[in-house]
Amino acid sequence: MRILVAIVLAFISTAAFADSVGERTAGARAPTAADVVTGLYAFSRFQQGLLESTDLKGNAEVKNLAALRAEEATKRDKALKQIQVAIGTEPRAAKTTSASAGLVEPENSDGPIYVKSFYAAQIPEYEAAISLLEHYLKAPDNAALAAFAREQLPMLRSQVKEAERTMADK
Repeated sequence: MRILVAIVLAFISTAAFADSVGERTAGARAPTAADVVTGLYAFSRFQQGLLESTDLKGNAEVKNLAALRAEEATKRDKALKQIQVAIGTEPRAAKTTSASAGLVEPENSDGPIYVKSFYAAQIPEYEAAISLLEHYLKAPDNAALAAFAREQLPMLRSQVKEAERTMADK
């Protein structure tokens, strides 16, 4: 039952993130630099939220990975901030869902169900960020941001594949 709840909550989290980053349907305008900046900051907030939610729980594997991803998010935000200032764009206020919304209850924090829900919550967030960058690169409106997106994509793709493999192994 809890796995089902975790999957449903992960889906809801994805829908909110996808909406906040301006995911487009076929025929809609390509994402702008502001859309990308907003989306990547929302993704970073999600990763920071994972760290905050794991601090309340006890699983060392999850805490270590969350800390690593939060550190990567901080580095990405610093680089993104420089680009944002250079192009003069401001991120829009984005709807966010708590990262812990897709995680199971703390009493299962050391068990495989919690670890699996931790990875499951990340996958749709990564996929939304990757999709945003891929769509942006089809018609970029800023060379520096396009270079940044091309640099980020392989790392994000690798991390989502790692999360999928780990989740499947648990």
